Amino acid sequence: MAGHRVFTTSFGSIYPHYVAKAERKGYTKAEVDQVITWLTGYDAAGIERVVADGTDMETFFAEAPAMHPNASLITGVICGIRVEEIEDPLMQRIRQLDKLVDEVAKGKKMTSILREPA
Repeated sequence: MAGHRVFTTSFGSIYPHYVAKAERKGYTKAEVDQVITWLTGYDAAGIERVVADGTDMETFFAEAPAMHPNASLITGVICGIRVEEIEDPLMQRIRQLDKLVDEVAKGKKMTSILREPA
């Protein structure tokens, strides 16, 4: 079975859209980076590197330094599909990241976005 087109899309081509979405709503690139770091374990230099070198989404998640153990707590609907019900693990991770960026843009508290105790 062939993978979805987004799997071979470079993270660097998607990342500016994440940042623009947050900035349009008055939030910052730093907040987007914070949720990416929380989910994947990439630090600022790691994010810059994968953006610059054209790393595709499949490799971005496969080489993530440390997927957060609470990623399974990311629930809700993104693109009309419940994140927690997505069967393909890679697609689920991509949609989890989409959901986190959406939550930043909607102004949720960072402790809630990062699934931490209040």
